[in-house]
Amino acid sequence: MFSKSESKQIRQEFWTSFGKEYPRKWLLYNTKIKDVTLKFTFTTKKAQVSIDIEPYDEIIKAYYYDKLISLKNILTTEFVEDIIYEQFYELDNGKIVSRIYVEVDNVSIHNRNTWKETMVFLSKNMDKLEGFFLEYKEYISD
Repeated sequence: MFSKSESKQIRQEFWTSFGKEYPRKWLLYNTKIKDVTLKFTFTTKKAQVSIDIEPYDEIIKAYYYDKLISLKNILTTEFVEDIIYEQFYELDNGKIVSRIYVEVDNVSIHNRNTWKETMVFLSKNMDKLEGFFLEYKEYISD
Protein backbone atom coordinates (compact mmCIF):
# COMPACT_ATOMS: atom_id res chain seq x y z
CA MET A 1 0.00 0.00 0.00
CA PHE A 2 1.20 3.47 -0.84
CA SER A 3 0.73 6.68 1.10
CA LYS A 4 -1.16 9.53 -0.58
CA SER A 5 2.08 11.36 -1.32
CA GLU A 6 3.74 8.21 -2.73
CA SER A 7 0.69 7.52 -4.88
CA LYS A 8 0.69 11.12 -6.12
CA GLN A 9 4.39 10.84 -7.00
CA ILE A 10 3.83 7.59 -8.92
CA ARG A 11 0.92 9.16 -10.85
CA GLN A 12 3.06 12.16 -11.75
CA GLU A 13 5.86 9.85 -12.92
CA PHE A 14 3.46 7.88 -15.10
CA TRP A 15 1.91 10.92 -16.78
CA THR A 16 5.33 12.54 -17.28
CA SER A 17 6.63 9.30 -18.84
CA PHE A 18 3.51 9.04 -21.01
CA GLY A 19 3.99 12.61 -22.23
CA LYS A 20 7.61 11.91 -23.15
CA GLU A 21 6.75 8.62 -24.86
CA TYR A 22 3.82 10.11 -26.81
CA PRO A 23 4.71 13.80 -27.22
CA ARG A 24 1.67 15.20 -28.95
CA LYS A 25 -1.07 17.68 -28.16
CA TRP A 26 -4.18 15.68 -27.29
CA LEU A 27 -7.62 17.21 -27.83
CA LEU A 28 -8.94 16.34 -24.32
CA TYR A 29 -10.69 19.42 -22.85
CA ASN A 30 -10.29 21.50 -26.00
CA THR A 31 -13.30 20.01 -27.81
CA LYS A 32 -15.01 23.39 -28.31
CA ILE A 33 -18.23 21.79 -27.00
CA LYS A 34 -19.00 22.96 -23.46
CA ASP A 35 -19.04 20.07 -20.98
CA VAL A 36 -17.97 17.43 -23.53
CA THR A 37 -14.41 16.21 -23.01
CA LEU A 38 -12.09 13.40 -24.01
CA LYS A 39 -10.30 11.86 -21.04
CA PHE A 40 -7.55 9.51 -20.03
CA THR A 41 -8.14 7.58 -16.81
CA PHE A 42 -5.60 5.27 -15.16
CA THR A 43 -6.28 3.89 -11.68
CA THR A 44 -4.99 1.03 -9.58
CA LYS A 45 -7.43 -1.33 -11.34
CA LYS A 46 -7.97 -0.18 -14.93
CA ALA A 47 -7.27 2.32 -17.67
CA GLN A 48 -9.88 4.07 -19.79
CA VAL A 49 -10.12 6.42 -22.72
CA SER A 50 -13.47 8.18 -22.82
CA ILE A 51 -15.76 10.86 -24.10
CA ASP A 52 -17.44 12.37 -21.06
CA ILE A 53 -20.63 14.41 -21.18
CA GLU A 54 -20.82 16.44 -17.97
CA PRO A 55 -23.40 19.27 -18.12
CA TYR A 56 -25.41 19.86 -14.97
CA ASP A 57 -28.45 20.39 -17.20
CA GLU A 58 -29.92 16.90 -17.72
CA ILE A 59 -31.61 17.92 -20.99
CA ILE A 60 -28.31 19.02 -22.53
CA LYS A 61 -26.58 15.88 -21.20
CA ALA A 62 -29.29 13.68 -22.76
CA TYR A 63 -29.09 15.63 -26.03
CA TYR A 64 -25.34 15.00 -26.47
CA TYR A 65 -25.64 11.40 -25.31
CA ASP A 66 -28.45 10.75 -27.85
CA LYS A 67 -26.28 12.28 -30.59
CA LEU A 68 -23.45 9.89 -29.69
CA ILE A 69 -25.87 6.94 -29.49
CA SER A 70 -26.99 7.74 -33.04
CA LEU A 71 -23.33 7.41 -34.12
CA LYS A 72 -22.75 4.14 -32.24
CA ASN A 73 -22.70 1.93 -35.34
CA ILE A 74 -20.12 4.16 -37.04
CA LEU A 75 -18.00 4.41 -33.89
CA THR A 76 -17.97 0.64 -33.32
CA THR A 77 -17.40 -0.38 -36.94
CA GLU A 78 -14.93 2.28 -38.05
CA PHE A 79 -13.10 3.43 -34.92
CA VAL A 80 -13.31 1.48 -31.63
CA GLU A 81 -15.00 -1.91 -31.81
CA ASP A 82 -15.38 -2.58 -28.08
CA ILE A 83 -16.63 0.83 -26.98
CA ILE A 84 -19.00 0.92 -23.99
CA TYR A 85 -21.89 3.37 -23.66
CA GLU A 86 -23.08 4.30 -20.15
CA GLN A 87 -25.65 7.03 -19.81
CA PHE A 88 -25.28 7.14 -16.01
CA TYR A 89 -21.63 6.53 -15.12
CA GLU A 90 -20.59 7.28 -11.54
CA LEU A 91 -17.16 8.85 -11.12
CA ASP A 92 -15.02 8.18 -8.04
CA ASN A 93 -16.18 11.52 -6.58
CA GLY A 94 -19.85 10.46 -6.86
CA LYS A 95 -20.67 12.71 -9.82
CA ILE A 96 -22.85 11.11 -12.51
CA VAL A 97 -21.80 11.72 -16.12
CA SER A 98 -22.58 10.08 -19.42
CA ARG A 99 -19.47 8.22 -20.60
CA ILE A 100 -18.58 6.49 -23.83
CA TYR A 101 -15.37 4.57 -23.20
CA VAL A 102 -13.03 1.70 -23.84
CA GLU A 103 -11.06 0.15 -21.00
CA VAL A 104 -8.43 -2.37 -20.12
CA ASP A 105 -8.52 -4.20 -16.78
CA ASN A 106 -5.74 -5.78 -14.73
CA VAL A 107 -3.40 -2.80 -15.03
CA SER A 108 -2.39 -0.51 -12.18
CA ILE A 109 -0.80 2.88 -12.10
CA HIS A 110 1.11 1.59 -9.06
CA ASN A 111 2.59 -1.31 -11.05
CA ARG A 112 5.31 -0.07 -13.40
CA ASN A 113 5.24 -3.46 -15.16
CA THR A 114 1.84 -2.49 -16.66
CA TRP A 115 2.85 1.02 -17.72
CA LYS A 116 4.07 0.21 -21.24
CA GLU A 117 0.93 -1.82 -22.06
CA THR A 118 -1.22 0.98 -20.66
CA MET A 119 0.61 3.71 -22.56
CA VAL A 120 0.08 1.83 -25.84
CA PHE A 121 -3.60 1.30 -24.97
CA LEU A 122 -4.16 4.94 -24.04
CA SER A 123 -2.39 6.35 -27.09
CA LYS A 124 -3.96 3.99 -29.62
CA ASN A 125 -7.49 4.42 -28.33
CA MET A 126 -7.34 8.18 -27.75
CA ASP A 127 -6.06 8.55 -31.29
CA LYS A 128 -9.11 6.64 -32.53
CA LEU A 129 -11.58 8.55 -30.32
CA GLU A 130 -10.09 11.87 -31.38
CA GLY A 131 -10.40 10.87 -35.04
CA PHE A 132 -14.05 9.95 -34.53
CA PHE A 133 -14.78 13.09 -32.53
CA LEU A 134 -13.17 15.44 -35.03
CA GLU A 135 -14.95 13.80 -37.95
CA TYR A 136 -18.41 14.06 -36.31
CA LYS A 137 -17.93 17.14 -34.11
CA GLU A 138 -20.25 19.34 -36.17
CA TYR A 139 -23.03 16.77 -36.01
CA ILE A 140 -22.57 16.29 -32.26
CA SER A 141 -22.61 20.03 -31.51
CA ASP A 142 -25.53 21.02 -33.78
